[in-house]
Amino acid sequence: MLNKRLFIQAALAVATAGAFSAHAQDAIKIGVTAGPHAQIMEHVKQVAAKDGLKIQIIEFSDYVQPNAALASGDLHANSYQHEPYLEAQIKDRGYKFTKLANTVNFPIGLYSKKVKNLDDLPQGAKFGIPNDPTNGGRVLLLLQDQGLVKLKPNAGLKATPLDVIENPKKLRFVELDAAQLPRSLDDLDASAINTNFAISAGLNPKQDAIALERADSPYVNILVVRAADKDAPWATKLVKAYHDASTKAFVDQEFQGSVMAGF
Repeated sequence: MLNKRLFIQAALAVATAGAFSAHAQDAIKIGVTAGPHAQIMEHVKQVAAKDGLKIQIIEFSDYVQPNAALASGDLHANSYQHEPYLEAQIKDRGYKFTKLANTVNFPIGLYSKKVKNLDDLPQGAKFGIPNDPTNGGRVLLLLQDQGLVKLKPNAGLKATPLDVIENPKKLRFVELDAAQLPRSLDDLDASAINTNFAISAGLNPKQDAIALERADSPYVNILVVRAADKDAPWATKLVKAYHDASTKAFVDQEFQGSVMAGF
């Protein structure tokens, strides 16, 4: 009877050890948008592997699905959004998410195939802006900084075209999905384009943008996880790999100032 009990205990111990081993070998799934976020995460993946953390990178082509996939459990984390966008998503959709760490900053740029500077925009120019509230407001604040519009004093980070109180050039705002904006340049007089989508479309923010957001904007991108996973061991390793000195060096060398480390 004793031998049988010992045999069962030993079998359970082996099975349990096997289960933990299999779990340890599972890769965490991280959602990113195509372009710089994916490129940077490929480097982070290599750094994390040295610490025993396996990463599987899942690429998305828009800003909505990475959060939906995180909420459904299809992802462990995502890396593509800034904090104002995250806060808006949490408010609108009730996500139980939290910021894990800062990643990189993508100064948003203004681009045109028709004019070389903003002063040359014609009256009634068609101007493309992202159709999500946080990035749309971000662009309007940039346009205000450039002297093209004036916003209501209390408009804040979530300004919309309805908050424009002065518009000397009578710009006509065309709101599109952020991923569609690079393809809009042929049809519009100018367009605001998030840097990750600009680079993916072959645009160089430092050379091709006719205006760029200030580097000290509040739109640093972040790693996001479900709130329950914030203190998970893999989350700690993920931040360690992303904040590694080699990751910062990779960002500096690969993007030459069009993407900046925010950590």
